[in-house]
Amino acid sequence: MPSILQSLTTLPSYLLFAAVMLGFLLLFIVAYTAVTPYRELALVRQGNTTAALTLGGAMIGFALPLTSVASHTTSLVDLAVWGAIALVSQILVYVVGSRVLLPDFRAGVEADRTAYGVLLGSLSIAVGLLNYGSLTY
Repeated sequence: MPSILQSLTTLPSYLLFAAVMLGFLLLFIVAYTAVTPYRELALVRQGNTTAALTLGGAMIGFALPLTSVASHTTSLVDLAVWGAIALVSQILVYVVGSRVLLPDFRAGVEADRTAYGVLLGSLSIAVGLLNYGSLTY
């Protein structure tokens, strides 16, 4: 039976990967909220469910591919490369979803039309799952 100290030998790698992934998540939130024409966090603070669903779905969709990479590699370079690709992918999901599928998306979010948030949040998660599955080495 391995000792606790043996198990903790991978703690530095865990902490490094966790820090990089959390850093990427923060970078994603900044990039995503910069691209959208409304202030998600302000809307969420006001109780806007639609804004919370779109941002939450995008964060989950972004985190899924990072999780796949982290579980299949020991390379921080792989994590960084695929993190950047996942970030661009989720921004593209927002652009397509908000401009092609629902051209009046901004008004829908600001009016708290929950169906808009459910659709875009689900699309973000679906693309994240597809990216996750595509990243199995």
